[in-house]
Amino acid sequence: MGADAATPADSALVRRSNLSLVLRRFRDEGPRTRARVADETGLNKATVSSLVAELVDRGLLREGQIERLGAVGRPGQVIELDGRRVCGIGIEVNVDYVTALIVDLGGRVVADERLPLDVPALRPDAVLDATADLVARAVSAAHRAGSTPAGVTVAVPALVDVGTGTLRFAPNFGWRDMPVARALAERLGEPPYPIRVDNDANLSALAEHVAGAGAGVRNLVYLTGEVGVGAGVISEGRLLRGSAGLSGEVGHMPLGAGTELCGCGRRGCWETTVGLGALLRMAADPKDPVRDPARDVEDRLTELRRRAEEGHERTLTALRQIGTDLGTGASVLVNLFDPELIMLGGYFAMLGDFFLADMTESLRTRIVDPNATRCEVVLSTLGFSAAARGGAHVALEGVLADPTTVPPAVPEGSERSSSLV
Repeated sequence: MGADAATPADSALVRRSNLSLVLRRFRDEGPRTRARVADETGLNKATVSSLVAELVDRGLLREGQIERLGAVGRPGQVIELDGRRVCGIGIEVNVDYVTALIVDLGGRVVADERLPLDVPALRPDAVLDATADLVARAVSAAHRAGSTPAGVTVAVPALVDVGTGTLRFAPNFGWRDMPVARALAERLGEPPYPIRVDNDANLSALAEHVAGAGAGVRNLVYLTGEVGVGAGVISEGRLLRGSAGLSGEVGHMPLGAGTELCGCGRRGCWETTVGLGALLRMAADPKDPVRDPARDVEDRLTELRRRAEEGHERTLTALRQIGTDLGTGASVLVNLFDPELIMLGGYFAMLGDFFLADMTESLRTRIVDPNATRCEVVLSTLGFSAAARGGAHVALEGVLADPTTVPPAVPEGSERSSSLV
């Protein structure tokens, strides 16, 4: 046999690669005909027809309308992404809540749930138990919708070893060296889908880059607006992780006043002046219901927004101060990364219209060359779901990389797989 002869393994690898290429084309560019895909990818028409047929058989694509572009030539049938049979589950564990979001391959939200949870006040085992219960409910909801989870990705406000799914340090939880992925897999009975763990700001940045207001923007910085403040940085279309995957902990830049103790054990961290805790301290007394971590965070922020809209001076003063301090820290990020967009997420997005002018003014006075910088500050449209949505996107990446992980669809009228309970 010649050295250049293709082995069956080589052929299978090439076909998986081509299936991925075609599926991504439909996911990224929308409906198109087989002939157009052949032109765009350089694959021959027979190969594209075979690949599309397999992706249709796996329930990832579906045949649409006939496209007629004039009277000359044969009409082509439009193929479009389906993706209802497979979904990604994004989970976020944050200081005062846990949330789940199920997104199918077509980008449709299948279900979502958020529970108030005072994470720092609970033992890690109790938090992991609650998280595993939430995952189990999400998986059941996916199955009821006729969708099979491709994976689960857990977002945490922490330094994370992504390769092992280990939380290295979560200052606002008080956790160190917690094998989150392993612990959840054990609680869920070693499920067939992979469980990953990643930083919440990184996943939020990915969500914005793929499906949010920053979709398609190649250089952006996403700032979380939670008790902690983190940054996810997209540079030239790629997420920056740093040499050890620990980048983005901007909340601990020494830009604070130095009076409040940070969760990391230091004073003077930026998040002690712009994090949610800082806003609540400035805007409300300790007994005020908006400072009750047992209440849903969006309910509390809705109340603060109502007060701001009614002209409550203490609330407005607090928000203006947040804007000024936010601009100070953001200027460091603009000078470092020169992004096209700074995306404000979490509570920043929910209340940002009250402090955006103050932030922009503070930012422009501190960046190196305001006239040359093209950076725009915008509010996230994904709200508190950004990290979970990014997690669902990461979970679905395995399907996009290898569509053969999705089994062929059960023919209509046949008995459903016992896994879809």
